[in-house]
This record gives sequence, structure tokens and C-alpha cells, in this order.
Amino acid sequence: MSTGSISFRIAGRVPIGGGSSILVQTMCNTSTDDIEASVAQCRAMAAAGADLIRLTTQGLKQVESLREIKRRLRAEGISTPLVADIHFLADAALAAASVADKVRINPGNFAREHEVACSKFRELIALCREHGTTIRIGLNHGSLGERITQRYGATPLAMKEAVMEWLRMCVEEDFFKVVVSLKASNTIVMVEAYRLLQAAMLEEFGRPFPLHLGVTEAGGGDEGRIKSAVGIGTLLGEGIGDTIRVSLTENPVHEIPAGRLIVRAVSEGYTPYGSRTRIEADDWEDFIIKGSCLWGPSLLDRKTDDFSLEGSTIAGAPVSEEDGERFRDMLLQACRRRFTKPEYIACPGCGRTLYDLESTFAEVKRRTAHLAAGIKIAVMGCVVNGPGEMADADYGYVGEGRGHVTLYRGKEPVLRRIPQEEAIDKLLALIEEDQKKR
Repeated sequence: MSTGSISFRIAGRVPIGGGSSILVQTMCNTSTDDIEASVAQCRAMAAAGADLIRLTTQGLKQVESLREIKRRLRAEGISTPLVADIHFLADAALAAASVADKVRINPGNFAREHEVACSKFRELIALCREHGTTIRIGLNHGSLGERITQRYGATPLAMKEAVMEWLRMCVEEDFFKVVVSLKASNTIVMVEAYRLLQAAMLEEFGRPFPLHLGVTEAGGGDEGRIKSAVGIGTLLGEGIGDTIRVSLTENPVHEIPAGRLIVRAVSEGYTPYGSRTRIEADDWEDFIIKGSCLWGPSLLDRKTDDFSLEGSTIAGAPVSEEDGERFRDMLLQACRRRFTKPEYIACPGCGRTLYDLESTFAEVKRRTAHLAAGIKIAVMGCVVNGPGEMADADYGYVGEGRGHVTLYRGKEPVLRRIPQEEAIDKLLALIEEDQKKR
């Protein structure tokens, strides 16, 4: 299903690119330093069929924890490649190159000075070449540096241009064990960024590097699955993409079957370019994912304004009018065509999250459901990438250390380090106060 992209094997075993099967991956939300919990979660993920597993590796201490997690998993016969997720610390990335099977980094975060970041990235390439480690260059819409945004703004074009700089360095170094991601919580931005990058790689390199697809901070439940299926399904239907992650604010094991359903839907022709015109689904999750892959791309690209569910079935029974309207509202909102309720941006959580993100997100949704359609509220696990990744949000709830939260209005923190038990009340008060001023 994937394009004729550059191909190689991760950890010497798992093929990616070059027309190989689409890999479905996920990420632990345990603390990497909690080795027992991380091993248990990796074990469950492997049993569920994860092709790759990512773990937060924010410092040198976590690199050593990852080493022990990998040792224990391999001793159990679990060979699923492990990915070290690193955001800022170049030394952690360099150390992880000899431990992880793949290192996820944004090279622009290595240093404020671009030349220093380039130097560190070349060091990482050399170490990854030595150890046979894959690099994922992961650049999200919210993590664009000032150097790029001053030239191109916070746009899909800026995302493409930023990544192409790093890929040129990889080509110069004759290093091709590279995967690229350009994620955004906005499905339009996400799809456009990947399309631009795919075209640029084909034009400049002759073939693309493998692409990791995902809608970041998609949230959870039906909305998270629909949003992910719209973005990922649109691109897979165009032959763009080699590995995917469905980021859900839930138990991360749930991400794997959701990802498999997206891949299956596209392979069975549930795209605007396929053979399907109605849905035949096994259950509700299968229905919303197939429907999002079938009608999402046309809505996203404004080639159509609506769609018909006539003849569609779930487990052989016609889709009810109530379920059909509920799905229509969610899909139109995911495609940013019509907003009927608040829009939520929520990260899936990881080892840096120090509070119960899933239950907090559910409570924020419950208590803000009455607000105006289209208002955007973000619930983020930590300050490492929370403020950046919620750049589109009107308000943000961001974990900041154990038991504390900072509330944002747009990109500005307005209430810092307040006790978590007070945070939702204060978030509502902040929104209500602003609405009175309008």
C-alpha cells in the first residue's frame, strides 16, 4: 500500500518503505523509569500486534531505564523494535543511539543556535550509522522554531521546509535509515504538510523517505478515532505513508486495533478513489473509521459538502438516523467543515505526564460541553510540548509538575501552577469571564 519510498529494516527485522505493509505503532504512557510498569505495557502492546513501541526518553537516566526494559523484553522473546522519544536533550539522543532501535528527535530542538543543532545532528547520524539505529525526524505543527516561522509563518509550507533542511543533511551524510513525520492536530494542516513534503522529496531526491502519519493530540473516544482516520486515511488513500500511529487519550493498547482498522478500510477501497459507496461495518468503531476514510477526504478537500448513509449497515442492520446524525456531526467537525460543539485537543499522555490525563480530559469535556460550538480547549500532559502543540487552542490545561496545572488563554499562561483539584473550576471561570467581556 505504501509508495516506492526508500526501504530498510528497523532493528534488522521490521521492513519499512518500498511498498512494505503499513506498520502500526503506539507509545507507552508509563514512566520509563517505572521499569515494571513499562515492561508490562510493552508486553500488552506486543500481544495486541504493535509493530513498534515508543517510550519517553527525556534524559540520560531514562536511556538506562530503556536499556533495562529492552533487555527484559528480549529475554521474554519480545522482539518488537523500541523507539526512544526525545525532545530537547541532544546528549540523550546520542546515548539512546546505542540502545534504542529507533530514535525520535526534532533536530531543531537540540540548540537555540542552528549551527550547533546541525553539528549535534551530524553526531547523531554518525552514531546511528555505527549502531544500525533508525532516526525519525518528528516535526509537529506546534514545534516550529522562530527561524522557520519568521520566513514562512506557522504553515504547512513551513513544516515542509524545516524537514527538508534536515533531510538534505541526511543525504549529504549518505544516511537513509530515516523516517519523517509532520503531525498537527488540525487535519487540514496535517494533510497539506505531508502532501507538500511528499512532492518535495520526489522532486529533489527522486523518491521519498518513509513517512510516519498521525494526527497529534486527536483526543479520545469516537472523536479521536474519526479525526485520526480522516487525516491518516486521506493520505494512505493517496499512497502516502509507511507507518501510522493513532494518538488516543486512552489506554495506548487501544491505538493498535484502531490503526489496523484504518489500514484495512483503505485496503478494502473505503476511500473516495476506491470502489465503495456505502459502509458495511462489523461494529460502531469499524463504521466510524470506514466512514471517515470514505467521506473524510472529499469533505477535507471541499470537493463535497455532505454525504449519504443510505444503504450503510452495522453488523448487517441499517444505521439508525440518530447514529447517522451523530457520526455526520463528528465527521464534519473533524474535517473542519461545520462545528456543532467545542473542539478538544488532547495529547495521549506519556511518561512525562504526572496526572490522570484520561479521567481529567473526560471531566473537562463533560463540564465544558455546553460551551459555544467551535471553541477550542486543549488538555495536555506536560509543559515539554504542551504549550507548542496546543497552538490552535483558545484555552489550555497543561500539567506542570506533580499536582499542579497551568491554564492558558491562547499561547499565554494566565494562571500558573495552581492545584490540580482547583484547575477545572478555574478554567471554567476563566472562559466565562472572557465570554462576559465579549
